[in-house]
Amino acid sequence: MDATTSESQAVQYHDIADQPVAAIVASPIRTFQRQTRHCSGSGEFPLAASPSIVLHVLTSCNFTPQDLAKLEATCSFFRQPANFDPDQELSVTEIAALDMCQKRAIFKPMTPEERQDLKRKCGGSWKLVLYFLLAGEICCRREKSQAIAGPGHSIAVTSEGAVYTFGSNINGQLGHGTTEEEWRPRLIRSLQGVRIIQAAAGAGRTMLISDAGQVYAFGKDSFGEAEWGGQGSNLVTTPRLVESLKGIFVVQAAIGNFFTAVLSREGRVYTFCWGSDGKLGHHTEPNDVEPRPLLGALENIPVVQIAAGYCYLLALAFEPSGMSVYSVGCGLGGKLGHGAKTDERHPRLIEQFRHLKVQPMVVAAGAWHAAVVGRDGRVCTWGWGRYGCLGHGDEECELVPKVVESLNNVKAVHVATGDYTTFVVSEAGEVYSFGCGESASLGHVAMVDGQGNRHTNVLSPALVTSLKEVNERIVQISLTNSIYWNAHTFALTESGKLYAFGAGDKGQLGIGPIANQTEKQTPEGVDVDLS
Repeated sequence: MDATTSESQAVQYHDIADQPVAAIVASPIRTFQRQTRHCSGSGEFPLAASPSIVLHVLTSCNFTPQDLAKLEATCSFFRQPANFDPDQELSVTEIAALDMCQKRAIFKPMTPEERQDLKRKCGGSWKLVLYFLLAGEICCRREKSQAIAGPGHSIAVTSEGAVYTFGSNINGQLGHGTTEEEWRPRLIRSLQGVRIIQAAAGAGRTMLISDAGQVYAFGKDSFGEAEWGGQGSNLVTTPRLVESLKGIFVVQAAIGNFFTAVLSREGRVYTFCWGSDGKLGHHTEPNDVEPRPLLGALENIPVVQIAAGYCYLLALAFEPSGMSVYSVGCGLGGKLGHGAKTDERHPRLIEQFRHLKVQPMVVAAGAWHAAVVGRDGRVCTWGWGRYGCLGHGDEECELVPKVVESLNNVKAVHVATGDYTTFVVSEAGEVYSFGCGESASLGHVAMVDGQGNRHTNVLSPALVTSLKEVNERIVQISLTNSIYWNAHTFALTESGKLYAFGAGDKGQLGIGPIANQTEKQTPEGVDVDLS
């Protein structure tokens, strides 16, 4: 999940509201005499004379879908058929959007039929398809460097797709063919020649997604724990392809405690395990290894991102009118966001975002609470508020999403959640954290009172000043999302440098043994280049 929405300088259009792409595309176009004269292809502004040059500029400058839609809304030239292959009826902005889609690793291998089906699901426009693809890249840092702070072990993926792992390895979850701990990042050499674009870590297991949509798994040979007792007695110590997923082009995986979920290129969600009592909409054995499509409301709505908590799943859904969030699973503590604590066996729309006028752009599922960043930079949290993890200044539960008011002056672009902990990254690259501060995972230096008690919990968002000393913009935060392991945290900078703090008793920080300590209170650089 990147802390920026575009790597190029955004083109500014004055007096045009920042609306969803579909709203701009569908808006009635008012034509003006001056606009027609300037854009007719003759006279003082002859755009029509060199449409190929215009197309080159649109694609090479990485215009956003919103930029392309605004061009169509302001000039008739951009709405007319461009007479370019592969479809001569498409406008130059639609051709530009299609060209930019074709630069994406997950779009390139699609057949013409698959591309047209995705176009239909996204609303019938290549600009909307591009919007769908870009949204997934932003949420999951797809095809970019990333770091994952798993339960006791860690994963670091370079921008080129190489993978390093370190930390606890009792189940072979590091993928090196052994069960020995690694205290510093070690390259998984068996993946040489395979480009990894996304990673996920669970208790004793790891999943990696390649740019070809293949899924590699290692560690425990299960996709979830049994509700009462352990699961997965056999160990896989090197990356192994998941045979049951070979027919699905996967772009993301999310690991909960009782289940695993994967997201397909087309935006379809599949789940493994926890089928007893139909908890995820299907009745299967707890150790079932066959992916089951998530039934219900999301069957015909493409999903951009998934996030797994301890016993529930969030899905960021793409609709032409804007993004929305659905939840399914255990409702204990109100973490499903529907105003109650009841379970949901099928995905259900969280309606509160419409009332708050928040358009979700990134979702995060902690063990017992959840968070969203909106397009306008507002942060909403809900669920179990223990230790102040919701950032509202108290420890109360919130049964529906609630805006974190103390962050009103911060434009957030990224959020990460763990076991009663939350991190927010601002557009400027500053980091705020709140919640349970055990294992120094919040990044704040612990204060000690006269009785020797450590005040570690933070009830409202507090700036992580120790990360300002890095003197670089932070683009991603990852923290442990498990109730069974002491937490650690990673901060990734714009240049690909990685910093770690929190629990390090198994080598999960990647900085080597910590002298006479089991944790690191302040960020320390990890010796691995993720650029």
